[in-house]
Amino acid sequence: MKVKILIVEDQFIEAKSLNLILTNAGYAVCSIARSVSAALTIIEKEKPDLVLVDIFLQGEGTGIDLAKILHERNIAFVFLSANSNRKILEAAKSTKPYGFMVKPFRAKDVLIMLDVAFYLHQNRLQEKRENISEKNSPVELPTEFQHLIGRSANFIEILEQAKMVGPLDTSVLILGESGTGKELIAHSIHKVSPRRDRPFVVVNCGTLPANLIESELFGHEKGSFTSAAVKREGKFELADGGTVFLDEIGELPLELQVKFLRVLQEKEIEPVGGRPKKIDVRVLAATNKDLEEEVAAGRFRIDLYYRLNVFPLLLPPLRDRKIDIPLLVDHFLKKYGTREGRPMPVMSKETMEKLLEYHWPGNIRELENTIQRNVVLAKGSVIESLEIPTSKKISNSGNTDNKFKTMIEMERDYILSVLESCNWKISGKGGAAEILDVNVNTLNSRIKKLG
Repeated sequence: MKVKILIVEDQFIEAKSLNLILTNAGYAVCSIARSVSAALTIIEKEKPDLVLVDIFLQGEGTGIDLAKILHERNIAFVFLSANSNRKILEAAKSTKPYGFMVKPFRAKDVLIMLDVAFYLHQNRLQEKRENISEKNSPVELPTEFQHLIGRSANFIEILEQAKMVGPLDTSVLILGESGTGKELIAHSIHKVSPRRDRPFVVVNCGTLPANLIESELFGHEKGSFTSAAVKREGKFELADGGTVFLDEIGELPLELQVKFLRVLQEKEIEPVGGRPKKIDVRVLAATNKDLEEEVAAGRFRIDLYYRLNVFPLLLPPLRDRKIDIPLLVDHFLKKYGTREGRPMPVMSKETMEKLLEYHWPGNIRELENTIQRNVVLAKGSVIESLEIPTSKKISNSGNTDNKFKTMIEMERDYILSVLESCNWKISGKGGAAEILDVNVNTLNSRIKKLG
């Protein structure tokens, strides 16, 4: 039996376009409704499996009113229109839709969204949380996910969603605070996709020079600007056939968002000074910003937001998955104990309790840096005391008592500031030893002596 879909859309052209896409894909389309009352009548009569609903409709009531009824009746639904008004967007999201689609509709986008919506409907997040918490055996995940450490229900839920979306060719928007592991998740999604043997190219939109972003992303032709001495391929062209991971996508300037939207919609790039060319890339993006707030403020294009937001993954902060802290600590102790060429140290009960009590604003990255630092400082096989570096904002007025630091205190503070600047990396390129121009063993010795 064919899956039934109801279209609730008061615009004739959009409704007919969707009808054609769905019919060609083998779906059974119910009568088209243009109002809430008409939709409810069709629902009672034809029993659709999923409803595509516009927000603004004819007659009394809106698509949001209909969505509340659909949610109560456990009928899957997806919103068709995207509105940049924050209140309307929040009201729409509060009904718990399985996605949003932006007009004009493209067949591939529509069909992918339907796959995602049916999957999410069959695996309601709350039911999954309850089921996961009752499991006694580990969840079966791909080997490509084995480096993603954790057993908390909310983290396993994210891994299962990542496993599901991996083989699809849809864009994924990975949301979460800094240090939650967004790039690791993105790489894992790439590894379980059909593109796994093709390039995985990482682009940090927040670190690209403003005057070179377009060239970095899309490439340039020789002579296209003053310093363009040779032709250069951009990140998207380098990733052709593979995956582009755009970190800090919220930092992308508005003028480039239009061109990036073209990449998503048309699979086409235009190098600086060159002609448009077709590419085949999958786009994964991440941000720690509230993109809905950015949309409402006019800093992020709403059409781009919904093109990216086909399958959002919200990574939980470490404070919401504290059951995973001992596992992560053990992993980092092994990692840095081995690197320092010593037997793996262990945490005392008191130090582990301190780790569990801390709120970890920097999430897993902060935890890793803390463990690395304390492995270096450890004087034995058991870490009995723990130092958790915290950012300090000290005003000049705080030194009114004319208290000056000793040379040893200044040396200690300087070494700490260098370590923090390079994420507690001691050896290798860009490490603290290279920055301070001292031997690695000498630096380790000074760290231990200064405590």
